[in-house]
Amino acid sequence: MIILASGSPRRQELLGKLCKNFIVEVSDAQEAQSADDPKALAVANAVLKAQSVAAKHPDAVVIGADTIVVLDGEIFGKPDGVAGAEAMLARLSGKRHEVITGLAICADGSVYTAAEVTEVYFGAMTAAEIKIYAATGEPLDKSGSYALQGGATKFIEKIHGDWSNVVGLPVYRLKRLAEAAGINFEEAD
Repeated sequence: MIILASGSPRRQELLGKLCKNFIVEVSDAQEAQSADDPKALAVANAVLKAQSVAAKHPDAVVIGADTIVVLDGEIFGKPDGVAGAEAMLARLSGKRHEVITGLAICADGSVYTAAEVTEVYFGAMTAAEIKIYAATGEPLDKSGSYALQGGATKFIEKIHGDWSNVVGLPVYRLKRLAEAAGINFEEAD
């Protein structure tokens, strides 16, 4: 049995590209909010999520993921309301930032980890554009206050790296991590 330790509809959709038969169980792990190394933070949180679910299902393959946005070394999580989203978007406007997703697979008593980093370049946004986008509510449950696959598309000048990472689950990296762990998602179907 394969379990995705995330309630994110975006992660569920992306995992569906690799594996048709999986279940979702949202982790109750308490995530760390800050660290000196953003990549290590994302991986550590992915491990916490996967392990909390794996503890209840020791015979399952459990996948955990954690996505963060990093601008000039500062970690951006989910915003604190509309005003928080507007502030984050204003800071991202016209700049390059990184989206980092930590991955963890718990299987057969072992934990396998990886991280994916994608560079995202935002074009300049006006205060009015930011206010209109934030008011849609879309940014409120997203790290960095935006959805690449949603309304923020019009603000993104370019990306370098895996677009699925920016959406929340780097499909290619997850496939390679599973292979390293001896897991074939196609056989799990």
